[in-house]
Amino acid sequence: MAARTKTTAKPRPAYRCTECGNQLPKWVGRCPECNAWGTVEEYGAVPIRTTAAGPVSSPAKPIGQVDGQVATARTTGVPELDRVLGGGIVPGAVVLLAGEPGVGKSTLLLDVAAKAASAQHRTLYVTGEESAGQVRLRADRINALSDHLYLAAESDLGAVLGHIDAVNPGLLILDSVQTIASAELDGAPGGPAQVREVAGALIRASKERGMATLLVGHVTKDGQIAGPRLLEHLVDVVLSFEGDRHARLRIIRGVKNRYGATDEVGCFELHDEGIAGLADPSGLFLTRRDKPVPGTCLTVTLEGRRPLVAEVQALMVDSQIPSPRRTTSGLESPRIAMILAVVERHGGVKLGKQDIYTATVGGVKLTEPSADLAIALAVASSSSDTPLPSNLVAIGEVGLAGEVRRVTGVQRRLAEAHRLGFTHALVPPDPGKVPAGMTVVEVADIGEALRSIPGRRRGPAKPRGEADGGAAAGARAGRSEGVPAGRSTGARGGSAAGTAGVVPAYPEELMEGWEPVDSDELR
Repeated sequence: MAARTKTTAKPRPAYRCTECGNQLPKWVGRCPECNAWGTVEEYGAVPIRTTAAGPVSSPAKPIGQVDGQVATARTTGVPELDRVLGGGIVPGAVVLLAGEPGVGKSTLLLDVAAKAASAQHRTLYVTGEESAGQVRLRADRINALSDHLYLAAESDLGAVLGHIDAVNPGLLILDSVQTIASAELDGAPGGPAQVREVAGALIRASKERGMATLLVGHVTKDGQIAGPRLLEHLVDVVLSFEGDRHARLRIIRGVKNRYGATDEVGCFELHDEGIAGLADPSGLFLTRRDKPVPGTCLTVTLEGRRPLVAEVQALMVDSQIPSPRRTTSGLESPRIAMILAVVERHGGVKLGKQDIYTATVGGVKLTEPSADLAIALAVASSSSDTPLPSNLVAIGEVGLAGEVRRVTGVQRRLAEAHRLGFTHALVPPDPGKVPAGMTVVEVADIGEALRSIPGRRRGPAKPRGEADGGAAAGARAGRSEGVPAGRSTGARGGSAAGTAGVVPAYPEELMEGWEPVDSDELR
């Protein structure tokens, strides 16, 4: 019987990307991690690794016996940030705050560092982008000084861990994770391998010590968080800091949160003395005027679960070029193009030879479909040079067939508008419970919405009490041909005026000199 020979498989070569350090089982022309071309090289055999069972740090126990008090959230001293975090920051949690340069990340976190510092919970602020003197100047400007706030300027991971051992903080703020590097790895700071190593070391230190950590992250030109996607998976909370650098408004939006909801937003106002939270930011999005002007309409948008009253504006002028301009600011261009097509096709408003400019007030960006109806009314108002009532809000999504669709949270939106003093609203059918004292006009399509708004008379208004005063009052009460019977609803269940059962859409003092406008007048 022939003897059997035992053959040993040759170790297969391994490949590694020289740019990011990603290991691959075979050669490829483009690294799948950093998308760099021609950086994958062979460096040796793939080692065979086996992991044996080892000692455990603590025995497993039933989940009901686990102490949940150690994970109780602690306030940061900034209520708007606590709102987004879910009540505060949890000990041992790692939070990644990312935003564009100059949006105010360092200013906000320095304010948080000073307010959260106490004798029981020290705060360590590590800066890798600025010197300690520069951070001190900013702290003087925003009054963010505390005896329990420690400041260090470091760019080496080992030095950062040494500061953590020396200070033993309850809160660590690192500005930023892309500027810290480990001496044990090759590559420049901010590379994928360095970001993974730095984030992993700080996460381990946070979990072992019960130390909350706030990491500042850079973003790419596309608005994505710079570095490997693994960074967002490792941390507990991911926050996006948004805002136009030319506007005062700043918004923190939760992208990922293991300890709370991700549909909350925090609003801040950036000024010369620093950054301050805004518990009621609707005033930033409105323009104060003595009387209404054409081309403006108010709406209520939902930022997370927070309703905000915002103003949209439209301006139409005769075009001097063959292809009229369509310019937007704070609104999505494809959405505006769709709304303009619907207004022209189903509303009868001629827009073909007009330059159209649309914008929002206060630097807010409206991406929610609930602003469609307000945009359409602002365009129609500018086209006919007819101002809308100043106490009117419009809420609803506009479809390609001209229908006005329902949106989420209509009752919350109406309650916020009523709280700010608005008394009338145009909404899709069946809005639900209406706040007491608020008149709601239900519109099913864009043509009905245009017929429901008041239009200024071409001639001078006749004083009340003349022969045709009754007819004018009937038009003001909504009994004209333009307003559909039974569509206008006030405080639900009230008695209706007139035989058609229509509640007056607008108060008489507001409607002096106005009458419902038909879509033919807007042509």
